[in-house]
Amino acid sequence: MPGSAPDLAGKGIANPIARIRTGVMMPEQLARADAAGAVVPTIVEEGKVLTRDLGGQSMTAEVGQAIAAAI
Repeated sequence: MPGSAPDLAGKGIANPIARIRTGVMMPEQLARADAAGAVVPTIVEEGKVLTRDLGGQSMTAEVGQAIAAAI
């Protein structure tokens, strides 16, 4: 099972932000910080859609959808 929180698998409560941010690192490493900045949403700063570990009540899919909409 991939990931570092197998106890959260299938519950819809895992925080997807860290995994998404790792995808941002690729354009940064390729000297495309401008592209990386366009990918990183301000979801955490807004605080509207957060998983429980960040003090919110949103499910994993809701956070993912908010990130997709912000992109």
